[in-house]
Parts: sequence; structure tokens; C-alpha cells
Amino acid sequence: MSLPYDSVNFEKNYREHPSEYVISRGQFGVLSYEPYKSEILPLWRYKNQSVAEVSSRRILRLFYYYLDNDNFVGADMAKKYLHMGFTRPMRYAKYPGGKKYDSDGNEVQEHGPDTTGEWYDSDKREAAVVFRKRWEEARKNKKYLRLKEMHKSGELYKQTTIETFMTA
Repeated sequence: MSLPYDSVNFEKNYREHPSEYVISRGQFGVLSYEPYKSEILPLWRYKNQSVAEVSSRRILRLFYYYLDNDNFVGADMAKKYLHMGFTRPMRYAKYPGGKKYDSDGNEVQEHGPDTTGEWYDSDKREAAVVFRKRWEEARKNKKYLRLKEMHKSGELYKQTTIETFMTA
């Protein structure tokens, strides 16, 4: 199976070449796109609720910093880390050691309110809830959504010349 991202160059500095950033579903590229990986990954922690509070607050603050600087790529990557801060601990909350399958490839019984009634790791569940709130805040942000549309259309990266400015 070939992903539609075969042409993505993860070694490229996407701060210097933001127009080449590919918007993708979910968390694709979150551990690859530089320099954002190096800026955000050290902040990302989800051991328990209090660690998640600090981590998600720092990442959300960075999200707003990127937005303030019209840096859509950075904001999108920060949003993806917030999303990953929800999905990763949820996997640990539901499954022993975060593993959905045992060594024979059989699916492990899921834990939680719809299954066994108890979370396998309630600390991770609480961390996931913290990240989900911040992720939802980021993904609904009006400026983020506007920059996303401008990125898709290419409007965000058009050069403004003095002639364009003078005739506007």
C-alpha cells in the first residue's frame, strides 16, 4: 500500500518552506516534520493528569505563539501533538501496556465504561481527558481554521510586492 505522502521530504525545514507542507489526517508526520518535532516533542508528556495539565498547557501556548506569527505549519503540528496527547494515553487506559493485540495476534479485551466497566489505567484516562479539551480548543480556533484554508489555497504564501500594496 502506498501512502499519498511519498513525495514528502521529512528532512526539509518546513519553517523555511511552509508552502510545501502537506496537511494530513490525524497525526501523520507529527514525529517527522522539523523543526516542529524538536520544538514540541520535548513538551509532550501524559503520565497522569497533573503531568498532562502542564504538558498540554505548554503545547497550547506554543500553538497560540505559532498562530500569532501566522505560522500555520507550526500551529497544525502543535494541534496534532494535542490530538496525540489524547489518543496515546487512551490506548493505555483501555489496554494493558497499550497493546491491543497479544503475542498471538489476538485482540486483547478492551477496558472502559462500555466494556468491563473499569479503565485499565485510570491515570492515563484522566490525562487523555485533559489533552482532549485542549485539542478541541485548538482545532476549533477561528484563526487556525482561516490559516488552514489560506494554506490550502496557497494564499498564505503569496509574495506581496510594493506595487500590490500600493494598488490595494
